[in-house]
Amino acid sequence: MKYINEAGWDRIVRVLAGILLLALGFGGVVAGTFGLVFKIIGTLLLVTGLVGYCPVYALLKVRTKK
Repeated sequence: MKYINEAGWDRIVRVLAGILLLALGFGGVVAGTFGLVFKIIGTLLLVTGLVGYCPVYALLKVRTKK
């Protein structure tokens, strides 16, 4: 697809990191402000990993996909 700018390994790392951060945030391991930050970042990582497109990469003209 034309708009995918993440390589397979990048997507896997993002999905795994997103799941981990969401589990820590929603599981109550990390609470308060840090818990909220974990939930937000975890959601962003999970979504960008599943979709394969990172807007920050696009702004910086970075592509991990060859």
